[in-house]
Amino acid sequence: MDALASLARDSALLVTAVQDAPAGAEVPACPGWTAADLAHHVALVQSFWASVVGREPGAGLPGGDVVPLVRPADDAALAGLLREATARLVAALAGRDPREPCWSWHPDGRTVGWVTRRQQHEALVHRVDAEQTGGRGLTALDPDIAADGVDEVLDVLLGGHPAWTTFAPDGGTVAVVVDAPGEVPHRWDVELGRVRGTGPESGRYYDVPGGRLIRPGGEPDAVVAGTAARLDLWLWGRGDREELRVTGAADAADALRAAAVGAMQ
Repeated sequence: MDALASLARDSALLVTAVQDAPAGAEVPACPGWTAADLAHHVALVQSFWASVVGREPGAGLPGGDVVPLVRPADDAALAGLLREATARLVAALAGRDPREPCWSWHPDGRTVGWVTRRQQHEALVHRVDAEQTGGRGLTALDPDIAADGVDEVLDVLLGGHPAWTTFAPDGGTVAVVVDAPGEVPHRWDVELGRVRGTGPESGRYYDVPGGRLIRPGGEPDAVVAGTAARLDLWLWGRGDREELRVTGAADAADALRAAAVGAMQ
């Protein structure tokens, strides 16, 4: 399944799950959010990125020329709002050269291909949120897409440190391994540490847990192995470590997950 098909599929599944969720039910991974809040969030995100990639190449961040997406007074209308946002985003991305430049908050992500990948995984994770909110069984994740989701978390979200930060390793390492029958084997070795720096716009000083990918070498402190889907959901805070095989230092595995979840905020 390609990225656009995945984005459209998971967005449609999200709508169905939101409609089936009990009124007022809280999203397990997003305390304080209901299914309706989740639907509105995804509609806002997809509408925003449709505006970004729909502009001329290199045009930058949409400003006052973009009409804000207003939340309808009736939550029942959110399904239609989300469907419209998804349709706009898919149409904006369809047929585009992945190398084509566009604005992004990530310094290494200023291409249409980067946006497509990010929005594909955004739709997948929030579809899972919606299904968990409704207490329904999860629709299976495509193993190849889930493995790419693991790669995005570890390489882009966790490992893509801003230029104004420094990374100080603390000596801990964790190997994340896709090791399941019928799935393509993958392995990522992550060095744990601290990310420090002062935001140039906010002036805020950060000293937070972090990590970066390294070449495999030596014995890691921990190995976390399982299906690509379970690894992806675990790193996103949507699945438990008990669903995976952890050897070595469990606290190092927990530190990796905490750093990954923090990097997504």
